[in-house]
Amino acid sequence: MEFTFDARTEELRSELLDFMDEHVQPAEPVFAEQHAALEDRWAWDSVPVLAELRAEAKRRGLWNLFLPGEDGAGLTNLQYAPLAEISGRAGRLAPPAMNCSAPDTGNMEVLSMFGTEAQKKEWLEPLLAGEIRSAFAMTEPDVASSDATNISTRIVRDGDSYVISGRKWWISGAMNPNCRVLITMGKTDPDAERHKQQSQILVPTDHPDLEIKRGMEVLGYDDSDHGGHAELVFHDVRVPVENLIGEEGSGFAISQARLGPGRIHHCMRAIGVAERAIELMCARAEERRPFGKALSEQGVVRDWIAESRVKVEQLRLLTLKAAWLMDTVGNKGAHTEIQAIKIAAPSTVGWILDKAIQVHGAGGLSQDFPLANMYAHSRTLRFADGPDEVHKNALARAELKRQAQKREERA
Repeated sequence: MEFTFDARTEELRSELLDFMDEHVQPAEPVFAEQHAALEDRWAWDSVPVLAELRAEAKRRGLWNLFLPGEDGAGLTNLQYAPLAEISGRAGRLAPPAMNCSAPDTGNMEVLSMFGTEAQKKEWLEPLLAGEIRSAFAMTEPDVASSDATNISTRIVRDGDSYVISGRKWWISGAMNPNCRVLITMGKTDPDAERHKQQSQILVPTDHPDLEIKRGMEVLGYDDSDHGGHAELVFHDVRVPVENLIGEEGSGFAISQARLGPGRIHHCMRAIGVAERAIELMCARAEERRPFGKALSEQGVVRDWIAESRVKVEQLRLLTLKAAWLMDTVGNKGAHTEIQAIKIAAPSTVGWILDKAIQVHGAGGLSQDFPLANMYAHSRTLRFADGPDEVHKNALARAELKRQAQKREERA
């Protein structure tokens, strides 16, 4: 792979860096103040400064960069990866300002790849325009949802309708009143082959039989500044058969197509978080002088700074390799690298954030710095799109198989 970015990527990087410096990062305290003043704290995308940022992002051509093909900006994974990293430096504000925030990104990818023309007209077009929000309803409290085949929510055909019953939780973005649709995963045929039991279906959030039970908290944060995480109950929710995405039994395959790009987006944004943490750590280490000398002169702090730089450079190279492979051999061919970055990114970035917090002392745990919030979000990534242990198990299984084949070839 080439280690230089192409002209299109460099052009967008320059534009995005300027947008971040001139508009996004100065808007962070403004967003926090305006969000705190909202009557409905879940309605984060009604904050005035966010509307201003979105208008500026559109003007600069920094809109829907995540989505390949004619529906989006047409970028490859390798082109988008460094842009996602830059946006990760202000992860609460930059991605939604550019209409590049999860879970909308994954949902738009699903609708773009698998949606009917009617589904695209009703849901994809307003999502692409940033007029509405969406959520992805898969995780459940009563089963081990790290194995998606375990989900118990039922989707039952009844004439011209499907009836959905079940309970979901950690449904990101669903507390937002502007979240208008859920892509919901459930079982249409529990007796089918294991990976053919599931289907995905569109459920409008204003359905009278859909109960938004509560918002979940993440290490004490309600994440209302990006739509929260809801617990939902489907009380025999009836929707038209036309709301089914793809065919019955295709839900698992669709979810896998959705998760590959989503994982690399998460990982590149996480690298941006790490870079900002290193900046904050170095600045704090220079200005704080306990026991008569700067923290930056302490050997242990210098060790943390050096290790942080090594770790983030390794992580970036691994993630760019995964992006390059996704573009050249497809998501299936890049499966090992995608799993590797999903294992490495959250734990690596969590380590860097931990050291940055330590250098800040008690202030690092407070609301006066972004580190505690960044740490909480980074920790959730060790569950999002599958926990560490699932990816490690699959990666080890593939490696054992590969090594066995090598031994056979030598025998």
